[in-house]
Amino acid sequence: MSYIFNEFLYRPLLNLLFLVYNNIYADLGVAIIILTIIIRFVLLPVFYKSAKDQTLIQKITPKIKELQKTHKDDKERQVKEIMAVYKEHKVNPFSGFILMIIQLPILIALYSVFWRGFSPEILSKLYSFVSAPDPVLHSFLGLFNLYEKNIVLVLIAAVAQYIQSKLLMSVVKNNKQSDKNKGEMSVAEKVSKQMVLIGPFLTFAILYSLPAAVSLYWLTTSVFSVIQQIVINKKINKQDGTDTGDIKTAN
Repeated sequence: MSYIFNEFLYRPLLNLLFLVYNNIYADLGVAIIILTIIIRFVLLPVFYKSAKDQTLIQKITPKIKELQKTHKDDKERQVKEIMAVYKEHKVNPFSGFILMIIQLPILIALYSVFWRGFSPEILSKLYSFVSAPDPVLHSFLGLFNLYEKNIVLVLIAAVAQYIQSKLLMSVVKNNKQSDKNKGEMSVAEKVSKQMVLIGPFLTFAILYSLPAAVSLYWLTTSVFSVIQQIVINKKINKQDGTDTGDIKTAN
């Protein structure tokens, strides 16, 4: 298992990082940003589908709650009707778990690339067509050392995570349905609202003691996700005939 991880995930990502470093811009921070963007574009169909499904689930929650209330005494009918709603909106309620399964090994490999550092022993793992730079500049535009933790970068990453969560919660809902179901918040809604605050807190807690290289990766992927969520929200609201300017931030 260790061999498969190293040869099919860790080593290719390490080499891709230095291909970028050697051929695009000789700055480790810039190379990390470009590598992260490349990874996100490669996985864009999966990420986009998952984010879109989560957004649509937020929109159809009032309808789901109404079905749960209507068929509370007939669980089989309730499940059937709810699955019909998911099918009607082409939503996979399990896409978030599928995305997690797909990206987790990649995330671990990326963290390994940044965490293990770039000692001569590590650089010996580069392919024959990838030259090892000497020296490797461990800074981002000369601003800070990517081997050391950076509290400012951690805070910015946490803010980006907060914005991403708020965008997911800012989907336009039917006001009448929302008022009708006020006080009957579903478990999914409660979790989503809690994640608006828990997400940034976890981001800060996880990144606080890690090298700035990991924080920079996390920040880049969060910013990518924010842009992606804005596109998804606009697309869904346009399909619904709703002006994107009418999107209200969830409380």
